[in-house]
Amino acid sequence: MFLRERPEQAQKPNILILYADDWRHDTLGVAGHPIVKTPNLDKLASEGVRFTNNYVTTSICGVSRASLFTGQWMSRHGCRGFKMWDTPWHQTFPALLRENGYHTGHVGKWHNGEFPGDKFDYGTAYHGKHWYETGKENDWRLMHVTQRNENDSMKFLRERPKDKPFCLTVAFFATHAQDDHPLQFLPQPESLSLYEGLHIPVPPNATRESWERLPDFFTAENEGRNRWRWRFDTPEKYQSMMKNYYRLATEVDTTSGRILAELEAQGVLENTLVVFTTDNGYYHAEHGLGDKWYPHEESIRVPLIIKDPRMEASTRNTTDESMTLNVDLASTILRAAGITPPEGMQGRDLSPLYLAEEKPEWRDAFFYEHPTLRDADFIPASQALVRLDWKYFYWPEQEVEQLFHLETDPREENDLAPNEAYAGKLKEMRQHFHELKNAAK
Repeated sequence: MFLRERPEQAQKPNILILYADDWRHDTLGVAGHPIVKTPNLDKLASEGVRFTNNYVTTSICGVSRASLFTGQWMSRHGCRGFKMWDTPWHQTFPALLRENGYHTGHVGKWHNGEFPGDKFDYGTAYHGKHWYETGKENDWRLMHVTQRNENDSMKFLRERPKDKPFCLTVAFFATHAQDDHPLQFLPQPESLSLYEGLHIPVPPNATRESWERLPDFFTAENEGRNRWRWRFDTPEKYQSMMKNYYRLATEVDTTSGRILAELEAQGVLENTLVVFTTDNGYYHAEHGLGDKWYPHEESIRVPLIIKDPRMEASTRNTTDESMTLNVDLASTILRAAGITPPEGMQGRDLSPLYLAEEKPEWRDAFFYEHPTLRDADFIPASQALVRLDWKYFYWPEQEVEQLFHLETDPREENDLAPNEAYAGKLKEMRQHFHELKNAAK
């Protein structure tokens, strides 16, 4: 594999990770979404590459974040919920960057146990609600979490040492719901006019019939069904909730644009590797569900945009259909900084997909895993073999298999596992599933 010749950079690239929450692959204007407006992220995509088949290996906040920092599947890093992962800190990409001269920062959501603020040059962590009290005694006011993300990012960027490259992770809480609030999604007042008067399209499989096609162990106590009731169980509620959800998304887009504008004003944007992605996808009532967790496309497929200073002009404003994963980003970031990833990192450097003269051979499948949370009635464990044409689900506690032909059934409604005509395909997928499951450990 040969990489294109390119001018030597005067210094190592800066690195900016814009990391949103509960935001699936199609929630971008540039992805063709009919409602949501994301002009700044659309512009970023026009200056880089947008990966259209990007997935998380576990669709839940804490585990996915552990996979981002370690470049490992849950089976290896050991975080099965919201605790700190087992992988030593010195093997994460922020630690390796800092060890190699980078000024490192983390702003916003952490959700992996106690925040290790001393491991960053600048670190501040908070999440769980949309509005925070700020100020001092007798002069309190409320600040939205996305505005707080922006303020902290600007502080990092403006006060950083100018003689060192930097890496900043902006971990937005939006578009995550505030689960303890009846309105769930609480945008800023200036956003309330957005999407007013529009009708939000309802997915065709946001139906009771689709819910009833899920395996029998999906009972009314399932947390996905609970959260559907919180948000989507009447047409009026659906419209209100989704408009506020999209308002939060546009607010993240606005703050991302301001951060990028700050880098441009400082004259460093063109030497900055910019990554936009999210921790997991999100059901918009498909299958009669809310939130994430399970192996359906809505839950596991997420956006990924990369703008790399090394890209040729001809590569910019393109899309790539290769199957990419959240575990790939740690190795990609380290390689861009000239650092060899540790042996334990399982993801692959993505840069040959947009830098090599000839595209490398690439994966055509991956192993998906999610642990039981609380008990199997609440959030059951799920696993899958994911391909672009077929998908195999395995529910380990119930020993239930499912098989979907994505090319003819992209909404994953028609389970072919019980159909004898597909016994050979089921066997093939099951075998490949076990091979990749073992490799993930």
